[in-house]
Order: sequence, then structure tokens, then C-alpha cells
Amino acid sequence: MEFRRIQGLPPYVFTIINDLKIAARRAGDDVIDLGFGNPDIPSPEIAVEKLSEAAHNSRNHRYSASKGIPKLRQAIANLYLRKFGVDLDPDTEVVTTIGAKEGLSHLMWVLVGPGDSAFVPSPSYPIHIYAPLFAGAEVQQVRVGPDQDFFANLMEAYETQWPKPRVVILSFPHNPTTACVDLAWMQRIVDWAREHDVVLVHDFAYSDTSFDGYQPPSILQVEGAKDVCVELYTLTKSFSMAGWRVGFMVGNAPIIAALTKLKSYLDYGTFQPIQIAAIVAMNEAPDYPKVVNEIYQSRRDALCDGLDRIGWSIEKPKGTMFVWAPIPEPYQEMGSLEFSKFLISEGKVAVSPGMGFGPGGEGFVRFALIENEQRIGQAVRNLRKALTKL
Repeated sequence: MEFRRIQGLPPYVFTIINDLKIAARRAGDDVIDLGFGNPDIPSPEIAVEKLSEAAHNSRNHRYSASKGIPKLRQAIANLYLRKFGVDLDPDTEVVTTIGAKEGLSHLMWVLVGPGDSAFVPSPSYPIHIYAPLFAGAEVQQVRVGPDQDFFANLMEAYETQWPKPRVVILSFPHNPTTACVDLAWMQRIVDWAREHDVVLVHDFAYSDTSFDGYQPPSILQVEGAKDVCVELYTLTKSFSMAGWRVGFMVGNAPIIAALTKLKSYLDYGTFQPIQIAAIVAMNEAPDYPKVVNEIYQSRRDALCDGLDRIGWSIEKPKGTMFVWAPIPEPYQEMGSLEFSKFLISEGKVAVSPGMGFGPGGEGFVRFALIENEQRIGQAVRNLRKALTKL
């Protein structure tokens, strides 16, 4: 039997590593998992308590609204005004999504189709590549990373590729490379998009996950952004509410209206007690992202400083909950998948192979900061024993 849309999907390489991790643990090995970016920090207690209270109210057991209840959309509008100085109309410039992946995937359904083109970063969080592909569009990958000039690469791709893109997907701070940009950079790409009639979709998943004084800019802060831009904001990392699946698409009103119309045919929104608890998180625990951030920064320092001591020097990232690490020279010939397998078998440490983020990720592995500092210290000691060629 043939199945549509999934025929051309490659094997999910992260599953390979996860299966090896599970097998090793079943064999009695203590594998330290720094692979899948699944936050381990608890959600705000006040949100958990509100969820429990709201779940006991039978009125909240009914269908909700696919665009999100009004107070939730007002809460994200208040957050944007408070944090970024961006004024959003909660009725026309905000729609609630069931996490960022759902929002991005369905957004592509209304923005692109067969015959259209989307430009995405390379390497890339996988859904950035596959969401336009699922919608039938052609995808052109543009190199990004701390050592890349993404804007120059984008301009070159625009001049040399056909068809011209209808959509460019952005995400800064960037997963997996941790690349960051400033407000002037955002203004430059918005100006370009307005001139060339291109929609910019900015996945702002790591809006609050930044270090050393760096503050990630919202693309909506720059002049003219609402003409061509929408942005995805999520509570997943900022408030450590990954499993709750609360996200938002904000920005250009016609695009928000198009996604809202499509979603009205597809879902009835997130379980209403979750929406109510999310309101409380944003309104009554606004400083919780700072608490989460301090934990990630301590873990980042523990990992990067530890790897430096064993001869694997990596520049500390300014954003995200990841460390993007070039494979050490003596092991580069292995490639990212075999090197990741090696780290599990010999070092009892699980990481994500760079090739899982597209061809631009080959030669790297990604560490996720999802274990405490003591476990990260143990991981470094394990790697020191395994990486005998360093």
C-alpha cells in the first residue's frame, strides 16, 4: 500500500540514537541523555495549581475555541507589549496554536503549495524543512551558523534559485546552531522582504533563552514588520511548559486570519484548563523565564568548560538550550551518526547527530542542556575516557 506525503521521508536519525540509548539502559548502562531537547525543569507551580483547579470545573470540559480563548490572546498581547514594546490586537493579530510545530505546519498550508518555494535555514529544526514540503512546496536550504553570513547566503540563493521564494522561515536564536542576530539585522531582512513581496515566518522558540546579557529581538519590533511577518511564540522553553502545547502565531493580520480560518476546520483548540493555566503563567509568573534561564546558563557553563578541559573546545552559545559542537578533528571521518553511536557505546552519553538537522548539519553534534550540572559533570568524565584521541 502506498501512502501520500510520507513516501519521501528519510529515516528519522534521532530514533536510531534513541533506540541505542534504550537498549544500553536495558543492558544496565547509565546513559546520560543530552540528545532530545525535552525540558526537565518543572513548569511554574502556580500554573500547575490553576490547571488542577480549572480541570475540576466541568464547564471547562467542553469544546474550546480553535483561535484560543480571549483572555489567553490578551495575555500574549500583554506579554509582547511588556517585553518587546510591540502592540498586538488580540482579536486580529493573535491566534493560539497547539504548540509551535502545529502552528508552523498548518501555516504552510495557507501560504504555499505546489509550484511555490520556501527558503529555510540549513541546518534546521526538522519541521522547518518538512512543513513546506508537506504543503507541496519546493524547499531551498540556506546555510546558517555562527560562522555563516546567513543574510548574504540568502541574497545569493534569491538571485540564483527559481522559483523565487514566497516564504522565508527564520528562527533566532537558532536551533541547532545557536546562531543569534540583533535588531539591526531584523530590520535589514524585513526591508528586503517588503521590497520583494516575501513573507517572513520567525520561529521565536528561544525568545527568553539567552545568556551573557544578550536579549533576542522579536522581528515585530522593527519598522514595517507587520506588513510581511508573523512570529511564533511558545511557552515550551520560556516557561518550561513543553508538554502543555501552548503556542501563538502573532503579527500580520491577513495571515493570522488565514491560519485562524483553516484551524476552525481542523481543531477545537487546546484543552481549556491548559489555556486558563497558561494565562496565569504569563500574567502571574512573568519572571519565571529568568529562573529557567539561570539554570540553563549554569548547565551551559558546566558543559562547555568541562569539554574545554578535555580538549574539545567550543564557543559558548549566547542563546538556546543547546550546544552545537563540531566533531573533534581525530573523529571527523566517522560522520555525525557514527560518532553519536560511538559516544553512546563508549562514553554512555547520548547526543543528537548533526545530519538529523539536514545536510548542513553534518560534521556536528548537538548537546541538549536537559540534565543537571552533576550529571553533565559525569558526562564530561565519561567523554574524557572515551575520546582517547583528544
